[in-house]
Amino acid sequence: MIENLSTAEILRWQLDAGVDETIGNEPVNRFAEAPLTVAPTATKTLDKPPPKQPVRAAEKPRTPQGPVVAEKLLHDACEIAAAAGSIDELRQALVDYDGCALKKNATNLVFGDGNPKAKVVLIGEGPGAEEDRQGLPFVGPSGQLLDKMLASIGLDRQQVYISNTVFWRPPGNRTPTTAETALCMPFVERLMELIDPEILITLGGPAAKVMLAETAGVGRLRGKWYAYSTPKLSRPVQATALFHPAYLLRSPAHKREAWRDLLMIRDKLDELG
Repeated sequence: MIENLSTAEILRWQLDAGVDETIGNEPVNRFAEAPLTVAPTATKTLDKPPPKQPVRAAEKPRTPQGPVVAEKLLHDACEIAAAAGSIDELRQALVDYDGCALKKNATNLVFGDGNPKAKVVLIGEGPGAEEDRQGLPFVGPSGQLLDKMLASIGLDRQQVYISNTVFWRPPGNRTPTTAETALCMPFVERLMELIDPEILITLGGPAAKVMLAETAGVGRLRGKWYAYSTPKLSRPVQATALFHPAYLLRSPAHKREAWRDLLMIRDKLDELG
């Protein structure tokens, strides 16, 4: 029971549950009824006319700054990512990068793991709590399952490279916003260009939609091959979608389909030599 835990244990439990920040010093009971307040009734004065309102000069319409700022941030991200000439330089660029708000609440940058000269790149959605603590992608329970999936077709982390569509953990493990993903995408694309793999495997629906530019769910995208390309890739990369390992842990009935997809990937690797 939580009342038997120490303060440090309670804080750790809250972090694992996704509590990233506090709003106030005292808890607020949102279910308590607020006392009713009656607004004072305005009284009319019949013998005095209402005061005239001062005439103001017409104000110029204000141009919203949101889209302008977003475009500037995206432009900066593209320039910074394009300037990286190696994976180490790309990692350092992200260490120094402050354009994505996810960085403010994250413990560590979760850049990537594996062989920078791999033929296979795997891209997931975003880091979880354990990944945030260790600074490495897919090291929690879903990562352990992913390692077993790779081993089933003769691969391991020394033969592949693993990353995500965003490089910092979203608070509470929520889905990254469109803006957050857009700001990280230039770095993901540059990562693909620097590795120049033969095969791209997306893990889960969000990653599949972003990387494959598709709107269908992963259940419809899996089992097929697509072409992934960027202006600086030497040639289109063969790409396919897999169920996310976390989803397979929650829905083990779909492991049979995932196994067929893994065999398809193995066949493609053999075909490519």
